[in-house]
Amino acid sequence: MKGQKGEQNKLLTGGDSLMAYETEDQETQYCFPHINSSCVKEKRSRHEYTIIYLLVSLLSAWTVFLNLLVIISISHFKKLHTPTNMIILSLAVADLLTGLIGIPIEGIKQIETCWYFGDTFCGLYVITVRLLLSASLSNIVLIAIDRYVAVCHPLLYPQKITTTKTLISICMCWFCCSVYSIVYVINNGFFNISHKTLCYGQCTVMFSPAWRIADLICSFLLPCTLIITVYLRIFYIVHWQVKVINSLMKGGKCVTESSVRRKSESKAALTLGIIVTVYLFCWIPFYICSLTKMTAITTTTITFLTWTMFVSCGLNPLIYALFYRWFKISVKCIITLRILQPASSLMDIFN
Repeated sequence: MKGQKGEQNKLLTGGDSLMAYETEDQETQYCFPHINSSCVKEKRSRHEYTIIYLLVSLLSAWTVFLNLLVIISISHFKKLHTPTNMIILSLAVADLLTGLIGIPIEGIKQIETCWYFGDTFCGLYVITVRLLLSASLSNIVLIAIDRYVAVCHPLLYPQKITTTKTLISICMCWFCCSVYSIVYVINNGFFNISHKTLCYGQCTVMFSPAWRIADLICSFLLPCTLIITVYLRIFYIVHWQVKVINSLMKGGKCVTESSVRRKSESKAALTLGIIVTVYLFCWIPFYICSLTKMTAITTTTITFLTWTMFVSCGLNPLIYALFYRWFKISVKCIITLRILQPASSLMDIFN
């Protein structure tokens, strides 16, 4: 009898251990198991982790590499030191930093579904991301203004838009965006002890309705309205100028150098207009969804729109490669290391 009871006890013990293992395996995983208010950690297979981390790494490397080519090209070649290219350089810096900082950290945040880096680093990350997004939008605004003056007031362009004035404008934009991002996060109580989140282990900023409206106006409505209005005016003027120049050429009349320059400026405006359109197309849906907080919008949709916005940072250099011959030539010089030759910065890459 004792032997039978012992065997029964062993079977029961083994069965209990098996049940305990199965229960533990099926239990909900938490970001911080020892904290009662911890967020829930989503389960992913090892293959999902590997594939997603690989895609995030490739996107980050792609964005950094392409924008680095733009930065090296404009910085190295003297012929590219124009006001317009200075703004493109500033935009490339913002995109490069997004690929270097924003994409990897956002990738870890999305893959792990938990924030393990603490509240202070979370606040700094939110400030940095908002700074880069605001700086990118500010550079897009500067590009729109630059093209408006170049196309609509070509005779006044050399006096109104100089390299020095452009650099001052760029620095002011970065400074104002930095101050705005810092004030935005601090005024919403993120670094205060009373800062609360839905659970421990997430990185979010709970901003007030007043700040929501102010941010909607300052960071979305005003810049986008200005950009769209300016470019509608530019496209109208460009269409009229190209039509006049083409009619002169067909009529066999002499086309002056200024007319040819206007056609070149019009082409540049159209190219930069494509960049602006792609940027707004990728960025506006995310901003609308993040501000409205509609219950009908799923987390998957927000995640998709977030990554669409990050992908846009790697699209600008591709547009340069398609429409700008100087970018193709400069990239060839960089890859073949011709930029290391003496006086390579004086090379005329437009011919």
